[in-house]
Amino acid sequence: MRSVTREQAIAYRLSVNHLVDRLPPGSQEQAAYVGLQDTAPRDALLGMAARMAGCVPGDWEHPSLIQTYSPRQAVYVLPARDFGVFTLGRLPLDQDAVRRIDSLADHVCDVLAGEERRGANIHGLRAACASGRIALRWDTTSLYVREVPRPAIDVREAHRELCRRHLRYFGPTTPKVYAWWSGLSPADARAVWNELADELLEVDFAGVPAWILATAESDLHEAPPPVGVRLLVASDLRLLGRDREARFIAPGLRKLTPAADTFHPNALLINGQPTAAWGRKGARVDVVLSQQLTQDQYDALHAEVAALPLRNPQLSVRIGACQSQPTVPVVRSGRTSSVVGRSIGVRSRRRRPSS
Repeated sequence: MRSVTREQAIAYRLSVNHLVDRLPPGSQEQAAYVGLQDTAPRDALLGMAARMAGCVPGDWEHPSLIQTYSPRQAVYVLPARDFGVFTLGRLPLDQDAVRRIDSLADHVCDVLAGEERRGANIHGLRAACASGRIALRWDTTSLYVREVPRPAIDVREAHRELCRRHLRYFGPTTPKVYAWWSGLSPADARAVWNELADELLEVDFAGVPAWILATAESDLHEAPPPVGVRLLVASDLRLLGRDREARFIAPGLRKLTPAADTFHPNALLINGQPTAAWGRKGARVDVVLSQQLTQDQYDALHAEVAALPLRNPQLSVRIGACQSQPTVPVVRSGRTSSVVGRSIGVRSRRRRPSS
């Protein structure tokens, strides 16, 4: 059995999720290939900017994309042509349960009466999204709901393709992790997983059994250590392993930097390592460092902020309270303003949905 270290897994995940080398401009669909969680404030857009060069503020509603609820009630941005994979692929295997979801979808569609409706207060809306007949449009202030044609993909193939994507982009992984991510019951997740048995390769992942797609073996073992700077939103930090053992994308909010808090749930990655926490309000990006950066790293951070799809972004950088060294001056770069050593007040906020 081949062995995989945590460092190899992280390098592989960051690489296949385009978080080391960016996709070219106009690759919205590929950037959203396994879904982008759109937690406020517009995390799907910022997640796309981390994956694709030239991202602009309107890319979250590009015609190639569509939105719906995930099993854990967060809105996701998805490739429109793969809508069936992410909806029908999450249907339970029990046909009575499927009929209950279809009944809820019938009710939602009756309420909509062929029109897009503003508001989420429709009975059964979240569960009905698994039917593939309900799409959303969320602009961070209002939710709009509309009926769409049920995807033509065979449900069984949708199940298999969803599982393949999970393995390809989040491996090494396990059936238990797949159940959490997909929203399927553990028994259903295992049944779908077993259908792919001939496509899987078991590995020893830092001392525990896990699986990858057999076709990804060389990519996993040959992925170079990540190099460069990326501003990752909280949902993408699962790639680093946020469970207790820091292996899988399973549930958990393991703190990755000492500076992380409810206002700074995101992380600045430098060469694949979380080096700072960050958050934003409007166009202001507030970075709290856990260690000092070199001048080259500051310049790279400036370039990252300047490239964010925000109108006139501003950067505030400071050393966290647990650090004693003074803040190093930040060099101006492009459209980005420098706000040195200035703290943004941390207010108590609701915990984000773990989805």
